[in-house]
Amino acid sequence: MFGFLKKFLGRGETRPLFCSAVVPAAGASSRMEGENKLFASLGGAPVLGRTVEALSQSELISEIVVAAREDELLAVAEICRAYVTGKPVKVVCGGESRLDSVMAALAECNEAADLIAVHDGARPLVTAALIDETIRRAAETYAAAPAVPVKDTIKVASGGIVEQTPDRSALYAVQTPQVFDRDLLQGALQAARDSAAPITDDCSAVERLGKQVFLTEGSYENLKITTPIDLVLAEAIWENREAAG
Repeated sequence: MFGFLKKFLGRGETRPLFCSAVVPAAGASSRMEGENKLFASLGGAPVLGRTVEALSQSELISEIVVAAREDELLAVAEICRAYVTGKPVKVVCGGESRLDSVMAALAECNEAADLIAVHDGARPLVTAALIDETIRRAAETYAAAPAVPVKDTIKVASGGIVEQTPDRSALYAVQTPQVFDRDLLQGALQAARDSAAPITDDCSAVERLGKQVFLTEGSYENLKITTPIDLVLAEAIWENREAAG
């Protein structure tokens, strides 16, 4: 940890920490019954618009790079122009997998970036406070991610038969943004690609290298829109926030 702090504080530099936000947004929305979740309406704005809007409100995000499908580049660029304020933003062509999209966006990040915050395009309810807290933790530890304790009892099963019941007190649902030292993330993703490792998030790529990922406090409202019911829940949360002012 102290070596990492020295990397930023011991170089004789006075510039602030530079954190680029990478947004993979090139998925197929296969579980949304034909609707592209990123373009679905949430509080009168596209889901992706709410996502990049939240990132632009973060004090510690320096730029935003969105990886989109080739046939949606123009539409995504228009959303970014409408909902990103006060931050540079780029839209690049994503890949076939989430890993490919993150790596494509990472390659276009500013060379000055010390940290990379990878945030799902379909997590529109994240708050600037949660983003900034995770970035601060990553600046101390190399790798950090928000998480919430699992509320349900989880079963491990095979063929429809329960094999074991893990201790719920040790289980967490990990969210995004997941924030990493740039060199660490780049190396972890390249290693995962080279070995064709099946990774489900960026933390798992870093964990494969034997590196620790530190958890920060997430929020149950920071849900990922994957199925139509998630959009219903997100709309209810948004309306509640609006009513609360």
